[in-house]
Amino acid sequence: MALLRVGALPEASLAAAARFHAETLPRIAAALAGADSHLVIVFEPADYTHRSWRLAAVQQLARDHAPLRVNALAADDARAIAAAEAYLGAAPGVTGQYLLLDGQGAEKVLSKTG
Repeated sequence: MALLRVGALPEASLAAAARFHAETLPRIAAALAGADSHLVIVFEPADYTHRSWRLAAVQQLARDHAPLRVNALAADDARAIAAAEAYLGAAPGVTGQYLLLDGQGAEKVLSKTG
């Protein structure tokens, strides 16, 4: 499994989507070329106006690169990201999902160590 962090994007959703498609998609293509089974894309948290374009992007990536799995997270909490990454790694049927994480107890739900 590979993990790719998107990094900071503009606050406005259209500007963020434009920058993602122009600058981040080439990095995702390179990561997918080297992925063995699954890529997790990590976005920084953003307001609800970003959900639709992010979900559409991850769903299309999952369709285009099947049988590789592609999922995305929106989080800035390292423990929540690690727990979700562990969960997704053990869930071979999950692909094309965009999960919003807040780090408020998700680790115990998602982690086998909790």
